[in-house]
Amino acid sequence: MEDVIQTYLLPYDPACPVVCFDEACKQLFGHVNAPCPARPGRTARVDYEYERKGVCHQLIMCEPLRGWRHVKVTQRRTRRDYADCLRELVDVYYPRARKIRLVQDNLNTHDGASLYEAFAPEQARRILDRIEFHYTPKHGSWLNMAETEINIMNRQCLDRRLETQTLIAREVASWQRQRNAGRSKIHWTFTLASARRKLRKLYPSIED
Repeated sequence: MEDVIQTYLLPYDPACPVVCFDEACKQLFGHVNAPCPARPGRTARVDYEYERKGVCHQLIMCEPLRGWRHVKVTQRRTRRDYADCLRELVDVYYPRARKIRLVQDNLNTHDGASLYEAFAPEQARRILDRIEFHYTPKHGSWLNMAETEINIMNRQCLDRRLETQTLIAREVASWQRQRNAGRSKIHWTFTLASARRKLRKLYPSIED
Protein backbone atom coordinates (compact mmCIF):
# COMPACT_ATOMS: atom_id res chain seq x y z
CA MET A 1 0.00 0.00 0.00
CA GLU A 2 2.68 2.49 1.00
CA ASP A 3 4.59 1.78 -2.21
CA VAL A 4 1.59 2.87 -4.31
CA ILE A 5 0.89 5.96 -2.18
CA GLN A 6 4.54 7.01 -2.28
CA THR A 7 4.53 6.58 -6.06
CA TYR A 8 1.54 8.92 -6.32
CA LEU A 9 3.35 11.56 -4.25
CA LEU A 10 6.33 11.75 -6.58
CA PRO A 11 6.67 15.07 -8.47
CA TYR A 12 5.58 15.06 -12.09
CA ASP A 13 8.32 13.75 -14.36
CA PRO A 14 7.55 13.30 -18.08
CA ALA A 15 10.57 11.01 -18.38
CA CYS A 16 9.14 8.68 -15.71
CA PRO A 17 5.35 9.14 -15.77
CA VAL A 18 3.02 7.44 -13.28
CA VAL A 19 0.32 5.60 -15.23
CA CYS A 20 -2.58 3.62 -13.75
CA PHE A 21 -4.13 0.60 -15.47
CA ASP A 22 -7.37 -1.24 -14.78
CA GLU A 23 -10.12 -3.20 -16.52
CA ALA A 24 -13.91 -3.00 -16.43
CA CYS A 25 -16.78 -5.01 -17.86
CA LYS A 26 -19.98 -3.64 -19.39
CA GLN A 27 -23.07 -5.70 -20.10
CA LEU A 28 -24.71 -5.10 -23.47
CA PHE A 29 -28.47 -4.56 -23.41
CA GLY A 30 -30.82 -4.06 -26.36
CA HIS A 31 -34.34 -2.67 -26.43
CA VAL A 32 -37.21 -5.09 -27.01
CA ASN A 33 -39.51 -2.17 -27.80
CA ALA A 34 -38.18 0.99 -29.42
CA PRO A 35 -37.83 3.93 -26.96
CA CYS A 36 -40.11 6.93 -27.40
CA PRO A 37 -37.91 10.01 -27.90
CA ALA A 38 -38.47 13.21 -25.97
CA ARG A 39 -40.72 15.86 -27.44
CA PRO A 40 -42.10 19.20 -26.20
CA GLY A 41 -43.87 18.64 -22.89
CA ARG A 42 -42.86 14.99 -22.59
CA THR A 43 -39.66 13.29 -21.53
CA ALA A 44 -38.19 10.31 -23.33
CA ARG A 45 -39.69 6.96 -22.36
CA VAL A 46 -37.90 3.61 -22.28
CA ASP A 47 -39.63 0.26 -21.80
CA TYR A 48 -38.38 -1.68 -18.79
CA GLU A 49 -38.07 -4.86 -20.88
CA TYR A 50 -34.64 -5.46 -22.40
CA GLU A 51 -32.60 -8.09 -24.21
CA ARG A 52 -29.17 -9.29 -23.06
CA LYS A 53 -26.54 -9.15 -25.80
CA GLY A 54 -23.38 -10.28 -24.06
CA VAL A 55 -20.56 -8.23 -22.57
CA CYS A 56 -17.54 -6.20 -23.64
CA HIS A 57 -14.54 -4.95 -21.73
CA GLN A 58 -12.81 -1.64 -21.25
CA LEU A 59 -9.05 -1.58 -20.60
CA ILE A 60 -8.16 1.84 -19.27
CA MET A 61 -4.82 3.61 -18.93
CA CYS A 62 -4.60 7.02 -17.31
CA GLU A 63 -1.93 9.44 -16.18
CA PRO A 64 -3.59 11.42 -13.36
CA LEU A 65 -1.00 14.20 -13.08
CA ARG A 66 -1.16 15.02 -16.81
CA GLY A 67 -4.90 14.61 -17.22
CA TRP A 68 -4.61 11.96 -19.93
CA ARG A 69 -6.46 8.70 -20.39
CA HIS A 70 -7.02 6.06 -23.07
CA VAL A 71 -9.71 3.38 -23.09
CA LYS A 72 -9.45 0.31 -25.29
CA VAL A 73 -12.76 -1.51 -25.81
CA THR A 74 -12.34 -5.24 -26.44
CA GLN A 75 -14.47 -8.36 -26.70
CA ARG A 76 -12.32 -10.18 -24.15
CA ARG A 77 -9.67 -9.42 -21.53
CA THR A 78 -7.01 -12.04 -22.10
CA ARG A 79 -3.26 -12.00 -21.60
CA ARG A 80 -2.93 -10.95 -25.23
CA ASP A 81 -5.23 -7.96 -24.71
CA TYR A 82 -3.21 -6.88 -21.67
CA ALA A 83 0.08 -7.33 -23.53
CA ASP A 84 -1.20 -5.25 -26.46
CA CYS A 85 -2.07 -2.44 -24.03
CA LEU A 86 1.44 -2.44 -22.57
CA ARG A 87 3.00 -2.40 -26.04
CA GLU A 88 0.84 0.58 -27.02
CA LEU A 89 1.68 2.31 -23.76
CA VAL A 90 5.42 1.99 -24.43
CA ASP A 91 5.57 2.42 -28.21
CA VAL A 92 2.63 4.70 -29.01
CA TYR A 93 1.76 6.85 -25.99
CA TYR A 94 5.12 7.13 -24.19
CA PRO A 95 7.84 6.42 -26.76
CA ARG A 96 10.25 8.93 -25.17
CA ALA A 97 9.73 7.95 -21.54
CA ARG A 98 12.76 6.43 -19.87
CA LYS A 99 10.63 4.38 -17.47
CA ILE A 100 6.86 4.10 -16.99
CA ARG A 101 5.73 3.60 -13.39
CA LEU A 102 2.66 1.41 -13.82
CA VAL A 103 0.13 1.10 -10.98
CA GLN A 104 -2.23 -1.87 -11.32
CA ASP A 105 -3.93 -4.65 -9.36
CA ASN A 106 -2.85 -8.25 -8.91
CA LEU A 107 -5.03 -9.90 -11.56
CA ASN A 108 -3.34 -13.07 -12.79
CA THR A 109 -2.90 -11.68 -16.31
CA HIS A 110 -1.19 -8.49 -15.10
CA ASP A 111 2.42 -9.60 -15.24
CA GLY A 112 5.40 -9.91 -17.54
CA ALA A 113 4.45 -13.46 -18.49
CA SER A 114 1.62 -12.04 -20.62
CA LEU A 115 4.16 -10.24 -22.78
CA TYR A 116 6.16 -13.40 -23.37
CA GLU A 117 2.96 -15.23 -24.27
CA ALA A 118 2.02 -12.58 -26.83
CA PHE A 119 5.35 -11.50 -28.33
CA ALA A 120 8.79 -12.80 -29.21
CA PRO A 121 11.18 -12.82 -26.22
CA GLU A 122 13.23 -9.89 -27.54
CA GLN A 123 10.17 -7.66 -27.86
CA ALA A 124 8.72 -8.78 -24.53
CA ARG A 125 12.01 -7.98 -22.79
CA ARG A 126 12.23 -4.59 -24.51
CA ILE A 127 8.78 -3.63 -23.23
CA LEU A 128 9.42 -4.94 -19.72
CA ASP A 129 12.64 -2.93 -19.47
CA ARG A 130 10.59 0.24 -19.93
CA ILE A 131 8.04 -0.56 -17.18
CA GLU A 132 8.30 -0.41 -13.41
CA PHE A 133 5.38 -2.29 -11.80
CA HIS A 134 3.64 -1.06 -8.63
CA TYR A 135 0.88 -3.40 -7.45
CA THR A 136 -2.04 -2.47 -5.22
CA PRO A 137 -2.42 -4.85 -2.24
CA LYS A 138 -5.07 -7.55 -2.02
CA HIS A 139 -8.45 -5.95 -1.21
CA GLY A 140 -6.82 -2.58 -1.88
CA SER A 141 -7.70 -1.99 -5.51
CA TRP A 142 -9.35 1.30 -4.44
CA LEU A 143 -5.78 2.66 -4.34
CA ASN A 144 -5.68 2.44 -8.14
CA MET A 145 -6.71 5.81 -9.57
CA ALA A 146 -7.78 4.07 -12.77
CA GLU A 147 -10.77 2.84 -10.74
CA THR A 148 -11.73 6.46 -10.15
CA GLU A 149 -11.53 7.09 -13.88
CA ILE A 150 -13.70 4.03 -14.57
CA ASN A 151 -16.35 5.28 -12.14
CA ILE A 152 -16.38 8.67 -13.87
CA MET A 153 -16.67 6.97 -17.27
CA ASN A 154 -19.58 4.84 -16.09
CA ARG A 155 -21.44 7.87 -14.71
CA GLN A 156 -20.81 10.25 -17.58
CA CYS A 157 -20.80 7.90 -20.55
CA LEU A 158 -22.09 4.36 -19.94
CA ASP A 159 -25.06 4.93 -17.63
CA ARG A 160 -27.69 3.68 -20.10
CA ARG A 161 -28.50 0.73 -22.31
CA LEU A 162 -25.95 0.16 -25.05
CA GLU A 163 -26.33 -2.90 -27.23
CA THR A 164 -23.10 -3.30 -29.22
CA GLN A 165 -19.37 -3.14 -28.59
CA THR A 166 -19.06 -0.74 -31.54
CA LEU A 167 -21.53 1.67 -29.96
CA ILE A 168 -19.72 1.57 -26.62
CA ALA A 169 -16.37 2.15 -28.33
CA ARG A 170 -17.78 5.19 -30.14
CA GLU A 171 -19.31 6.67 -26.98
CA VAL A 172 -16.16 6.05 -24.93
CA ALA A 173 -13.94 7.60 -27.61
CA SER A 174 -16.05 10.78 -27.58
CA TRP A 175 -15.94 10.94 -23.75
CA GLN A 176 -12.18 10.33 -23.78
CA ARG A 177 -11.52 13.12 -26.30
CA GLN A 178 -13.50 15.59 -24.23
CA ARG A 179 -11.75 14.76 -20.95
CA ASN A 180 -8.31 14.76 -22.57
CA ALA A 181 -8.99 18.10 -24.23
CA GLY A 182 -9.90 19.53 -20.82
CA ARG A 183 -6.85 17.86 -19.23
CA SER A 184 -9.08 16.56 -16.43
CA LYS A 185 -6.81 15.43 -13.60
CA ILE A 186 -7.23 13.41 -10.43
CA HIS A 187 -5.92 15.10 -7.29
CA TRP A 188 -4.70 12.46 -4.83
CA THR A 189 -4.83 13.61 -1.20
CA PHE A 190 -4.37 10.33 0.70
CA THR A 191 -0.85 10.60 2.10
CA LEU A 192 1.37 8.14 3.96
CA ALA A 193 0.55 9.91 7.22
CA SER A 194 -3.17 9.55 6.52
CA ALA A 195 -2.76 5.85 5.70
CA ARG A 196 -0.81 5.16 8.90
CA ARG A 197 -3.41 7.00 10.96
CA LYS A 198 -6.64 5.73 9.39
CA LEU A 199 -5.46 2.20 8.61
CA ARG A 200 -3.28 1.61 11.66
CA LYS A 201 -5.08 -1.67 12.40
CA LEU A 202 -3.49 -3.11 9.25
CA TYR A 203 0.01 -2.45 10.52
CA PRO A 204 1.78 -4.92 12.83
CA SER A 205 1.75 -4.00 16.49
CA ILE A 206 5.24 -3.22 17.77
CA GLU A 207 5.86 -2.89 21.48
CA ASP A 208 9.02 -1.65 23.16
